Amino acid sequence: MNLRDISFPNPQDNIAFDEVLWLMAEKYGAGEFLRFWESPQVFIVLGRIGREDEDINLDRACQDNVPVLRRCSGGGTVVQGPGCLNYTLVLSKQKHFEINDLRQSYQWISARVIEALKKAGVEAYFRPLSDLAMGGFEQKFSGNAQRRGRQYIMHHGTILYNFELSLISRYLKMPQDIPEYRNGRDHKDFVTNVNLDPELFKRYLALAFVPSQDCFDSGLQLLSSQELTLLKKFR
Repeated sequence: MNLRDISFPNPQDNIAFDEVLWLMAEKYGAGEFLRFWESPQVFIVLGRIGREDEDINLDRACQDNVPVLRRCSGGGTVVQGPGCLNYTLVLSKQKHFEINDLRQSYQWISARVIEALKKAGVEAYFRPLSDLAMGGFEQKFSGNAQRRGRQYIMHHGTILYNFELSLISRYLKMPQDIPEYRNGRDHKDFVTNVNLDPELFKRYLALAFVPSQDCFDSGLQLLSSQELTLLKKFR
């Protein structure tokens, strides 16, 4: 598996580079990827079929000059920014038979994320279809979404560990499709941060998928020439 620990200064490149890794695997045979990133800038990102008018308080986003982008995976609309760690997995359907079924894939991947969180000191549990939650009040701190291709799936995940949670209520409306365990709670009662060292979590999650990778190095922040060429095409 190819590891990448790359965060770009602008939201557009951060979103685009996930799709670059997807193309590298699905179209160019580059194999599997695990990427970590965190945006230094607040922005809003819609899922593949999300609608701005249904999901976003657009007047507030425009007032605050917050960019609104769209990613290539499904799932709901989220606010990104400092304190929200992203992990992106590009996984082979041939290598991991468990991910060929949508629901089973979320459970299989989440089990490995939960184990990495536990090693990093966070007790979490899975809530269908694609959330991670914590505590007796079942508060969500991680959302996940996928894009599924012929040979590979791309799995997007977020972990809120030091995020300004008030931004979620400011910019996002109540979603149309909500999980049963939410019980109608508004954003401020439903979403939370976890007490997490992101560097420690990254190391444990990398070990879950690449057992021989026992540390990160500067090479994980370098783009290959092909990755750079593809990224330029998205700009």
